Amino acid sequence: MDSLGLFILLMLLCFQWTTAPAAEEVTWTYTGLVGQSEWSEYFPECGGTSQSPVDVVTTQTKYDPSLMPLTPLGYSQHGNQPFTLYNNGHTVVIELPDWMGLGGLPWLFTAVQMHLHWGSGGPSYGGSEHTINGMSADAELHVVHYNSELYPNMSTAMTQSEGLAVLGILIVTGEETNLAFNNILNYLSRVRHANQKVSIPAFDIESLLPKDLGRYYRYNGSLTTPPCYQSVIWSLFNERVQISKAQLLKMETILYSSKAEDPDRMLLQDNYRATQPLNHRVAFASFSAESGKELTPGEVTAIVIGVMCGCVGLAVIVRFIVKTIRSTSSWDVLPSNRPAPMSRMKEPENTKEKKQDMALNSTSGAEKKEEPTPSPQTEP
Repeated sequence: MDSLGLFILLMLLCFQWTTAPAAEEVTWTYTGLVGQSEWSEYFPECGGTSQSPVDVVTTQTKYDPSLMPLTPLGYSQHGNQPFTLYNNGHTVVIELPDWMGLGGLPWLFTAVQMHLHWGSGGPSYGGSEHTINGMSADAELHVVHYNSELYPNMSTAMTQSEGLAVLGILIVTGEETNLAFNNILNYLSRVRHANQKVSIPAFDIESLLPKDLGRYYRYNGSLTTPPCYQSVIWSLFNERVQISKAQLLKMETILYSSKAEDPDRMLLQDNYRATQPLNHRVAFASFSAESGKELTPGEVTAIVIGVMCGCVGLAVIVRFIVKTIRSTSSWDVLPSNRPAPMSRMKEPENTKEKKQDMALNSTSGAEKKEEPTPSPQTEP
């Protein structure tokens, strides 16, 4: 009886091992049999209360003056060693050298890798993981670092509290091409299928970041992919980075999540996780609401053009007024200061008669003077 019971127990254990593979062996996806809604069944921490990404509601954030501008360390010192670009079936990853790091946090964090998330519908259809006030961007870049002061490596740090620090950069589309992102996008055709790798020329990683590294949102969260460890200090920049529509289209349509030998090719699209509840957490802001709304380049241009037009219009009005004043007689504009003409007195009659006699006498005298004098005659 004991032998039979032991045999049955061994059979049950063997059946469980063969039907329930370990979480590490599960091939997860964003949709399908092991899609986002099933992640927590195979990876328990994906069902935790401090998951990422989240929707940042700006009116509910708390200003924290102790949050200093983030400082990339060695991002531009790429040297001559090439970077490794590879397709892991979920995204495209660029491995970073360990001399790159991140300052502005309580500990020193060493860079590990960066990767992208995108959608499938082109501009304005979403693709970012984080959202701000419910609005998603077209794509999102993550730069991953591990806490090298407290932990020996990435594998250990990712399972521990505050073991990782990730920068979140929201990407939108515009008319201009972002040359910095071409350092990645121009090589995607070489890693079209899962598990393919290629060496690419090193470049300045800081050129991918927003110009303003001092305005960001900070919260404690998790990895956005299984195993969803809740070990990440997130810094989501307020300023967006812009790429062209053609660059977004290349990102969305050139890669496959399937391997080269797979008979059915599957495009790698919509590789973003839905936002998770904030629960008990608070999202902090490194800037206050009183510091003013972030102006887009288009808004700045519109303000400058409006000021210029206003100045030109004011100059035209002033010129018109001055010209009008000059063309109008000053006597018409100003009150006259000339003395009024004096009225003439009526002359007496005897005075008029004397003047007439004097005039006649002078006239007759002149006529007498004009008569010719007879000349003497000469003999022949």
